[in-house]
Amino acid sequence: MGGADAVLQKAKKDFDQGNYRWAAQVLNYLVYAEPNNKQAKDLLADTLEQLGYQCENGTWRNFYISGAKELREGVRPVAYANTVSPDLVSSMPIENFFDYLSIRLNGMKAAESPMGINFDLPDQNKKYYLQIKNGVLNYFGDKNSDTADLSITINRKDLDSLIVGKATTEDLEKSDKLSIKGEKGNFQKFLSLFDTFNPWFNLIQPVN
Repeated sequence: MGGADAVLQKAKKDFDQGNYRWAAQVLNYLVYAEPNNKQAKDLLADTLEQLGYQCENGTWRNFYISGAKELREGVRPVAYANTVSPDLVSSMPIENFFDYLSIRLNGMKAAESPMGINFDLPDQNKKYYLQIKNGVLNYFGDKNSDTADLSITINRKDLDSLIVGKATTEDLEKSDKLSIKGEKGNFQKFLSLFDTFNPWFNLIQPVN
């Protein structure tokens, strides 16, 4: 298209004519190619702002206005409520707890570490078989597997503390609250497969 200056001229012409969607599409490519191009970022912010003003859909309007704010100010982390508090985790039924783990699982890392784990929860008189295969975590209730790599015996409240980081495997083992049968290194590997999500991510600008 003739380089960054030419793209800016064409995008500004479309902006002045009210062709905001086209201007946003072209400027998005330029911002990705040149993340430090302030003229491109400012014009894209103005364009997204106009799209937001004209949008009747609240969700899309928020996308546009949030994108404009990011281009002008960057991503500014602020205080927010922790929705994955220990109290919330402990109030989940165990099946929902395993669903929560499956959401946090880092699929790329997990694909390289397939494993099966038996979980026995004496305080709830329940047992489960967790399987990580093809980067996905699945669980099966009321069963253990003879081919599992590990067998874990732990009370539900102690499992909660372990997952949210309030306790370590060493602490629980020393206090006889955790029993591991199998290679203990596999259990540490299992715990390392879960992501902690950062809510402050770029909507518009490329990640450096």
